Amino acid sequence: MSFQLSAQQQAAYHADGFVTIKGLFDPEEVTALNRAMEQDPAIRDHMLIRADQEGFGTKIALWNRAGDSVYGLAARLPRMIDASERLIGEPVYHYQSKLTAKEPREGGAWEWHQDYGYWYYNGCLRPDMLSCMIALDRTTPENGCLKVVRGSHKMGRIDHVPLTDKQNEADPKRMEEILARHEVVDVLLEPGDGFFFHCNTLHRSDRNTSDQRRWTLLICYNAITNDAFVKNDDRSYVPLDRVEDDAVRKAGVRFSDGAQEHFASKPYVPNLRKVS
Repeated sequence: MSFQLSAQQQAAYHADGFVTIKGLFDPEEVTALNRAMEQDPAIRDHMLIRADQEGFGTKIALWNRAGDSVYGLAARLPRMIDASERLIGEPVYHYQSKLTAKEPREGGAWEWHQDYGYWYYNGCLRPDMLSCMIALDRTTPENGCLKVVRGSHKMGRIDHVPLTDKQNEADPKRMEEILARHEVVDVLLEPGDGFFFHCNTLHRSDRNTSDQRRWTLLICYNAITNDAFVKNDDRSYVPLDRVEDDAVRKAGVRFSDGAQEHFASKPYVPNLRKVS
């Protein structure tokens, strides 16, 4: 698939803190990614539960390296790397990837936060970082789609406070003022759509109250010059080897070898009481 960000798409990202790319992955690629997420033993064995305040849980799997699995290849595609480098403005490396799986009637909520509210504590000095959410299912308000605050990336890093042992949230008092003045956008995606968003863009999602699951693959990139100085978090720079843009289709449902991806054994949640 040949793809290049337009000037209008780049301008939208810098103005709003996000941009949607329709059909970033074609149906054949989405099928391969979906089947890998559902069937790969490495994903299954590293699935974690992140509970919300009401006890509803979102299943997640996190990995820090882009290997030769079909989902590792997805992070190494030119369309992903080139778009990220254009938006960040310099060469990037793979920072982390994550499956988020909100099951019907069970998938939990995520409260307002910035990714840099977490990644700051991994030792990244600047917010020259972004995520691309790839929809594996249709995302709707009913199944707990992402919600973002337009233009919130321009506010800089906002103080976060502990919510539970599994989540931190952006300062609730500050959020009251932000929500009174800024637009909240529901991120409505079809399978294969990509949603690029800045690491300081405020976002959250509600519980899945529908009978439809909501699975998404998030691939995150960091500027090479912003390499994390905290080395024990496994987020520091490793060269990112590009593959041909048809690599996902050629690979089909290729599973992880269990070693290349560096799966996380628990979610990273900074202990804000301790670091403050």
